[in-house]
Amino acid sequence: MTQATGSAGTIRRAVGTAAALLAATTLLGGCGPKVGSTAAPRTSPSAAPKEALLDAVPDGTEGAFRFTGKDASSNLTGRIDPESKAFEINTAMAPDKDGITMKMSFLLIGDEIWMKAKFSGHPGLPNFPNKWMKLDRAKLTDSGSVPSYDGADQGNAGPLIEAATSVEEQSPGKYVGFIDVTSGNAAQALEDGEAAALGEAGKHVPFTALVGPDEHLASLTLEIPAAGKRKAYEYVVTYADYGSTPKITVPTGGAATKAPAMAYEMLNS
Repeated sequence: MTQATGSAGTIRRAVGTAAALLAATTLLGGCGPKVGSTAAPRTSPSAAPKEALLDAVPDGTEGAFRFTGKDASSNLTGRIDPESKAFEINTAMAPDKDGITMKMSFLLIGDEIWMKAKFSGHPGLPNFPNKWMKLDRAKLTDSGSVPSYDGADQGNAGPLIEAATSVEEQSPGKYVGFIDVTSGNAAQALEDGEAAALGEAGKHVPFTALVGPDEHLASLTLEIPAAGKRKAYEYVVTYADYGSTPKITVPTGGAATKAPAMAYEMLNS
């Protein structure tokens, strides 16, 4: 049975929010080896390896687990707790042209959401408490400014594998092949406009996937080629510690506070 993949882009929305906040704060305050160009053969993928790989993508029955993610501009870590429809995402943005850096986290449990944000590298930047700031969704002018839970596969592995044009099990638990990242949910896993910028090269992006002895997906790595001024890089998502990761719970006491007005000003900008 083919794994249900859900929709792509939750983590990408979180990174997009962080990038937008970094840009707004800047206004307030003043790579891998190149992939060859040889086209991959446009053959139909073998059904068995592709379906086996999709079956390894988390579907919410594995218990809580950890994840990491990496692309050209960000690194992510976090936890996913499907039973509670909860996740924690932590991201760090590289310094912008003014040297401003930002660390940002979201914690979501059902419809409730909290945020952390820390800016550095320039005087006069917003200073938020080092606590989970509870957000009131009614005060957000755009619900898309914060991430939402849309399934266990928050790293978008499923939508990317669904777009594979060839899949081969190279050795037990190791899969290789090519993915067309230029359309649909696969394109949404990349930064806005990136899939289109890749052109024909985006239709045969090499990938490697590893499945652990527990038959759960351990990692997916795409070798994204260079496009325009963007250098080649690796898009990587890893899933680990299935069932042994602590469940996500509501932050209480001194660990949480109400979000100040500045938080909404930034999210709504």
